Amino acid sequence: MTVIAGSLALAALTSSGGCVTDSPVTVMTAGDIVTIHASGSSAQLGAMEAWRADFQKIYPRARIDYRPNGSGAGVRDFANGVTAFAGSDVALKPEEQALADKRCGSRALHLPMVVGPIAVAYNLPSVPGLKLSPATMSGVFSGRITRWDAAEIAADNRGVRLPHAGIKVLHRSDDSGTSHNFTTYLKAAGGWPYEPSKKWPAPGRGVTRSGGITDAVKETEGAIGYMEYGFASNAELQIAKVKNAAGEFVTLSPESASKSVGGARLVGEDGDLTIELNYTTKKKGAYPIVLVTHEIACRKGAHPLVRTFFRYTASNAGQSYLSLFGYAPLPPEVIAKVRAQIDAMT
Repeated sequence: MTVIAGSLALAALTSSGGCVTDSPVTVMTAGDIVTIHASGSSAQLGAMEAWRADFQKIYPRARIDYRPNGSGAGVRDFANGVTAFAGSDVALKPEEQALADKRCGSRALHLPMVVGPIAVAYNLPSVPGLKLSPATMSGVFSGRITRWDAAEIAADNRGVRLPHAGIKVLHRSDDSGTSHNFTTYLKAAGGWPYEPSKKWPAPGRGVTRSGGITDAVKETEGAIGYMEYGFASNAELQIAKVKNAAGEFVTLSPESASKSVGGARLVGEDGDLTIELNYTTKKKGAYPIVLVTHEIACRKGAHPLVRTFFRYTASNAGQSYLSLFGYAPLPPEVIAKVRAQIDAMT
């Protein structure tokens, strides 16, 4: 409990201005409970809930309050000094980085922590094992392909009887890192006619948050949508096999997603660890649609409890939890760099 005791002492200082960076977000109750507030990506909610529960067993006087209000809102919360860290599935834009740096009074770092495979889920009981190529998905989600028995879908699913039914496209209505990553993938691999965006640019029915779009797919026959694998798996949705750049239709799993991240590279500078994904990797067995949630935090002045929590999430124990909830652990060479950077935070 030494670390938490130190956190409690520093929390007391924050109430009198001792720690400028985290003073608006650290709460100390009469019972000596330290609460750190964070917000952002709903993609990592399953991982965050599992982490928080286990972390509290280790440090019973610590609380991590995480609000899954979407990557865009989480970044704004952090830049405005409302939270101690943010979860974002998209790297900060230059103007966002500048605001985050100003809020920190130092560099705001991207720390990759969660690999979230994006499932393309559908509700078509008569068609198990649907296969989709990137070009076909672009046609469907852009509104160009409107029926399930369209020639493009039939070409991906030879010998399969497809219904002559309308496709009901569902998408995120809020600022979503999942939308940004999904549209980035479609742009890179499937000829998507729009620019990648947190705001969905195409037709369809908008639904808030990953849980909302998961429920909507489950309740709507003929629907198709995108969400993190953990949401789709927990809801027992049908998940399409996706064609990768090697020409394989790959079943989504934590293992196939991890193979895709193995082709990514770190592009951050000055201690930053931003990951750039390769959506057209030709690695055999790689599922190509993944996102990486980065925790965004101050390199200097972060509350000790933030650093302690990150050490836990980046530990073998923290990363081993991920596959149980539909995520994939970070490759060993990446997690080693994350741990080193967390240790360098002050």
